[in-house]
Amino acid sequence: MDHLDEIPVEELQDALNNVEGKKPTQRLLAAIAYKNGVTQTELAEWHNTGRRTIYSWLKRLDTDESLEQAVTDDHRSGRNRKLSEKEQQKFEETVHESPEEVGVDAPAWTPALVQQYLDETYDVEYSIPSCRRLLKEAGLSYQKPRRTAAESESEEQETFRKELKKSGGRWTPQ
Repeated sequence: MDHLDEIPVEELQDALNNVEGKKPTQRLLAAIAYKNGVTQTELAEWHNTGRRTIYSWLKRLDTDESLEQAVTDDHRSGRNRKLSEKEQQKFEETVHESPEEVGVDAPAWTPALVQQYLDETYDVEYSIPSCRRLLKEAGLSYQKPRRTAAESESEEQETFRKELKKSGGRWTPQ
């Protein structure tokens, strides 16, 4: 690879000291190793990737931008949210109230209940794991009911058992 011939190892090492993140560090380490005689095939094995990926990492350094910029990926915004910011804020306010206060017949918010609520209220479909994430982002954490002491009165124990069966577990504000 001719383009790495013009970049001294010292310059790669200086860039390594100035970058943050796993990928940029990995790319610079591969370039340093390559400059020290390690083949692309060996680098691919070391990094558990293909030779083509190693080639792309090394080719990135053939640019006019700084080495730190060359090995860093551009920001990727990802998929747009299904709820608007306003809807997300309203949802978060809603789950901080009990479901009964918003007209849902349930003792506590569950991912399945959130899924149904979002579908009916905002006409958006979320998976159960995404509903768990939304609850967590809203500042709620999963709480399992605690057992009461065996010494408590039998009437209190029976009330606890009924509530435990009724709620299972619940998401509550942290």
